[in-house]
Amino acid sequence: MQDIREKLFELQDKKYQEFHSKLCPNVEDIIGVRIPILRRLAKQIAKENPKEFLEKTPKYYEERMLQGFVIGYMKAELKEKLDYLDRFVPMIDNWAVCDCCVSTYKFTNKYPKEMWKYIQKYLSSHREFELRFAIIMIMDYYLTREYIDQVLAIYDSIQNEGYYVKMGVAWALSMAYVKFPEKTMRLLQNNHLDDFTYNKALQKMIESYQIDKETKQRLKEMKRR
Repeated sequence: MQDIREKLFELQDKKYQEFHSKLCPNVEDIIGVRIPILRRLAKQIAKENPKEFLEKTPKYYEERMLQGFVIGYMKAELKEKLDYLDRFVPMIDNWAVCDCCVSTYKFTNKYPKEMWKYIQKYLSSHREFELRFAIIMIMDYYLTREYIDQVLAIYDSIQNEGYYVKMGVAWALSMAYVKFPEKTMRLLQNNHLDDFTYNKALQKMIESYQIDKETKQRLKEMKRR
């Protein structure tokens, strides 16, 4: 870990650190290394010594990101990856580590049933970023014909005051609308969403380039006042 930490500081971009710190205002340990560079470094670690690296305790934002990436990139049986995820997910403390790492877990497509079962325990978590992890996992890998009815029911049932939970659900619903407009519209017309999440979901749909103007006008009229 010490060697990796020294490498991260060599790759530090001060301007990017300042910029990214504004996007993650509650994170105080950002070194300032761009995501594509972190991904390349993670792939190298995944080939050379992933297990040794994953056993270390991360201190900086980039180290947590690297560990999340390595879990996705390393060659290992599913059970071993899940064991590492059990350790990693509770360490997630911001939206960026959550979302970037989740997008790396392409192995979910190979084990959809097993991963669906795995995600369920985080849906019952009261911790903001554990719950967001489940929300984004579902958005990235389960907006499919087989799962969409369960997915919409889950999003409708989430009750949590965390800002990044609400924003995650809103984002996920906007993505669901693009793929399954009729089913998602039925949910929007009859749901248990709080006003903030509901209106944010509509806003994200209205901002989408994949939704036509006529539909956007209808969505504007559906906003709660």
